[in-house]
Amino acid sequence: MFKFLFGLVLLQAITVSLFLLAPGSPQGWDWVRLLVPMLISSVLIAFWFKSLAQHMNKDEIMRLKEKHALEREKLKVKAERDKHQVTKSAQKRVEQEIRNTSAKANFKVGAAVAGAVGVGGLLLLTQFMTLGVLVVAAAGGTAGGYVLRIKQERSREQAKLEQQASRSARVLALPPKDVTPKLGNGSA
Repeated sequence: MFKFLFGLVLLQAITVSLFLLAPGSPQGWDWVRLLVPMLISSVLIAFWFKSLAQHMNKDEIMRLKEKHALEREKLKVKAERDKHQVTKSAQKRVEQEIRNTSAKANFKVGAAVAGAVGVGGLLLLTQFMTLGVLVVAAAGGTAGGYVLRIKQERSREQAKLEQQASRSARVLALPPKDVTPKLGNGSA
């Protein structure tokens, strides 16, 4: 508001100086000669005030745009982090369920293989050599294949987790975008 003070004081000084320079008692056209310069100076100062107000308005809009752009960027970063956390927790829950299911399946397969080995051993003891060796070999092949499959799944899961972790690290490490708003002619 102090920007307008100088203009008001200037207008009052012009008005006072015009009245002091005017003849003792103005009559007829003397009033017109006094009022025309006052009117011209008032119009010029009004245009000056309008220009000041427009610049103040433009500065305020620019400040608000910058503030909103920064706020928008913060919200985007927070949303991305929240999304990452939700994805991470969902992934942990899925991994836990997979581990539980795998443990149950491993126990069942282990019991089946142990049963097959037991049957094969019983057949070997009862002199059914060929059949016993065949059952033991089949049980061993089943157990070996199952162990190989578990190792392959773990290595795939590990590679997938590493890939997601590197992708998340790249997303979180990105520098914030330039949030300075672009205006038309650049005059401020």
